[in-house]
Amino acid sequence: MAIPSQKLSFEKPIYELEAQLEQLRSQANSPEVRDEALRLQLGVAELTKKIYANLSAWETVEVARHPDRPKGIDYINMVFDEFVELHGDKLYGDDRTILTGFVRLDDFRAVVIAQNKGRNFKERQEANFGMAHPEGYHKAIEKMKLAAKFKLPVIVFIDTPGAYPGIESEERGVGRSISDSMYEMALLKTPIVCVVIGEGGSGGACGIGLGNRVGMLRYAYYSVISPEGCAGILWKSGEYKDKAAEALKFTAPHLLEFGVIDDIIEEPIGGAHRDHRIMALNLKKYLKAHPVDVIISTGPPHSMHLIALGLSRATGLPWVADFRDPWTRMFYFKHLGLTSLSERIHRKLEKKVLDGADVVVAVSPLVRDEFRTMTDTRVELITNGYDEADFPQ
Repeated sequence: MAIPSQKLSFEKPIYELEAQLEQLRSQANSPEVRDEALRLQLGVAELTKKIYANLSAWETVEVARHPDRPKGIDYINMVFDEFVELHGDKLYGDDRTILTGFVRLDDFRAVVIAQNKGRNFKERQEANFGMAHPEGYHKAIEKMKLAAKFKLPVIVFIDTPGAYPGIESEERGVGRSISDSMYEMALLKTPIVCVVIGEGGSGGACGIGLGNRVGMLRYAYYSVISPEGCAGILWKSGEYKDKAAEALKFTAPHLLEFGVIDDIIEEPIGGAHRDHRIMALNLKKYLKAHPVDVIISTGPPHSMHLIALGLSRATGLPWVADFRDPWTRMFYFKHLGLTSLSERIHRKLEKKVLDGADVVVAVSPLVRDEFRTMTDTRVELITNGYDEADFPQ
């Protein structure tokens, strides 16, 4: 277990025990000393587990921002077998905050989009301390479209305090770039897996955070605003950052509970900054164990089914179309005031979805039976509410 270069205040008991362990190891190598060293080593591990199992939200932020924590480029080098970097946005320049390129993981090929903070001062300056300019998001969009063209999935590593708020960034439309990126990701005809590896700050993270599956490291955070920014707005002082952090509920367990993320990826004892190799192995296992292997769309809005139809055709992945409400047979459909041409278009698109899906899910026996008269696709029933068999008395 590596000793971090920056010591966090809540880890003081750990450092004190580690200091005793180092002092003991420097003594004569006798059986008694070895036994005591082993006892202390186990004690360090148990104490570290206990402390990290009870971190406050603000302490989690401190871990997520630790300078020794692996960066985007570290994961690219450690997780993947091959990386061919792609530069530039074809509009303005090459933002080094966002790294893009082709990667290979065993026989699995993909395009990676990784926010990068840099590992030393020179790299941090080059990467603008993890804060992307508009051209960074343009670059990400272009490379994601390239992935869709070659039917490759996209893997995104998120780690940023936020997009760069400087004058030149605003002049070039950073807000529009973020919204454009989210829009393109929503329509992208290839699967996207996003992983928050450190800070998931504000629009800078959301701009490349829209995926079919979203994972998050145990001691990362993902929020619409930094705790300091929230404290400044609500309490007019950054001194209340710990209070703001608790109120924002942006840690991995909270976000999993709320359904914002799909998975929590465990970190080594004491956080990713203490053991880069183990963290990279955990992330590699996650990416290999959670490929995007099925597309599920839920409507209304039924436009979601049309997006899924395009995805299924582009990727060849099986597709489940879940209708929580009927489409043209909904009771209010005839009251929408549509022209005859619009009605025909709706019915044509509905038929295209029903025939294009591998499985259609209906919300009631009546809707299921109606769909079965309209298509040869398999139609199953999942009602709203709950199954009493799942809640035995």
